[in-house]
Amino acid sequence: MHNRAFEVCGLNYRYLAFVVEKAHLKSAIDGIRALNIKGVNVTMPHKESVIPLLDELSKEARIIGAVNTINNKEGRLTGHNTDAEGFIRSLKEEGFDPAGKTAIILGTGGAAKAVAVALAQAGAKSIVAIGRSVEKSQVITDRITIISRDILVKSLTFEGNLADIFQIGDLIVNATPVGMAESGGLLPVPLELIEKKHFVYDLIYTPQETVLIKGARHKGAGAANGIGMLVHQAALAFEIWTGISAPAEEMRRALIHGLESGDRPYNAQKKD
Repeated sequence: MHNRAFEVCGLNYRYLAFVVEKAHLKSAIDGIRALNIKGVNVTMPHKESVIPLLDELSKEARIIGAVNTINNKEGRLTGHNTDAEGFIRSLKEEGFDPAGKTAIILGTGGAAKAVAVALAQAGAKSIVAIGRSVEKSQVITDRITIISRDILVKSLTFEGNLADIFQIGDLIVNATPVGMAESGGLLPVPLELIEKKHFVYDLIYTPQETVLIKGARHKGAGAANGIGMLVHQAALAFEIWTGISAPAEEMRRALIHGLESGDRPYNAQKKD
């Protein structure tokens, strides 16, 4: 996506993937300054642990508590989060407006936090966070109350009785890695919970049709994968780094071509 955007815009930039182990994260961030790298994206599992290593955070990143984009300006590193706005742009592109709706978020990681904040800012009526523990889910709902105390929030675990919650839900967002790579045949929640009235958004984009998406569509529910969010968050990151408008449709075409040809983004190949 980014290399195609640089080419279209005539920019002498190059986007490369680096594998950074947790133990070497600080060295990698110091390397951004030392090598005068203009900016980087941060993916799991570093979106939260990178924060103490940066000089400042954008308002969005501070509220979300996760960073996916870093901009280097004369050695000063600012952390941004473009996932939230990228998600909302993609969701509306699919014809779903979250204003006044009840959203159910599966997962409690950096992406889940971004989605929760984005939905709160977009006027969701209520948000339910479901994680492996109430404590983890509570972290999500705490982020929401920073934005508004008028939004109804609830923290649940996957082991609880979820039927009643899904009955009142409008939007289901899978922000877990279940359904990706080695877990491709698995579901984050039973398909029996999904109804025709739901819109299911799976942040996973490899495979492009997860078991969750396929099952939701079979039941007549609207569904989308994470390609739209990936494109829009990337376009926003591009604009932070370059200061010019991103050629989003060119980026989308490049991404889809890469996915269909088997040239998967690096993080889609990793277990974590």
